[in-house]
Amino acid sequence: MRLPDFLRQRDDPTITLGDRALPLLIRRLRHARRFTLRLTPDGTAVRVSVPWHARGAEAVAFAQSHVGWLTQQLERVPAAHGIAPGEPLAYRGQALLVIHDPASPRRPQLEPGAVRAGGTVESLPRRLRKWLEDEARRILQQDLADYCARAGVPLAPLALSNANRRWGSCSARGNIRLNWRLIMAPDHVRRSVVAHEVAHLVHFDHSPRFHALLDQLYEGHMPAANRWLKREGRTLYAAFG
Repeated sequence: MRLPDFLRQRDDPTITLGDRALPLLIRRLRHARRFTLRLTPDGTAVRVSVPWHARGAEAVAFAQSHVGWLTQQLERVPAAHGIAPGEPLAYRGQALLVIHDPASPRRPQLEPGAVRAGGTVESLPRRLRKWLEDEARRILQQDLADYCARAGVPLAPLALSNANRRWGSCSARGNIRLNWRLIMAPDHVRRSVVAHEVAHLVHFDHSPRFHALLDQLYEGHMPAANRWLKREGRTLYAAFG
């Protein structure tokens, strides 16, 4: 019997959702026991996680069987929009009012419930993004130092990521990359990602030992943080693309 085309693909499979063909990213995990599926935070790809020995055709078929659900998820991805005076800007789970004041310094200044900046209106989005990135570097560095101390490991090198599909990563060499957009999420959500990557410094897998350590490190409720990222994470990409 001839297999459907989507089952015969081997390199760079794609999946069609409505009028869009998205890359299908297959992740084989040594300790996975089932297939899981999700749209990447920015809506540009579909990620399917499978047990280590699963065939690629099985992963593609699993994704294909959930096209309707994935299409609904894609439709919920917020449309990109700019940042302008009078609009809200997400910062640590708050909605800050953007105030443009020509008499104020060019560098954005945090105020209760607002962020104020002078300079030109045209350059305001760029300067707000730079301010958020600086805040992300400062606060994520503090988070990283906290969790490394809790885990009893040396402070890992930190780099900010502009990734469209991942919130964080830990390399085999112990380098940690964290998405700067996490500064827009609530504190407990941001810290959950940092704790996750620090746990990888000790256990470079998703084994029971990894999860046990993560439970020790993270002071919050990990399922709640994961649910927030799954439900709201895509909104963090709307303001700056």
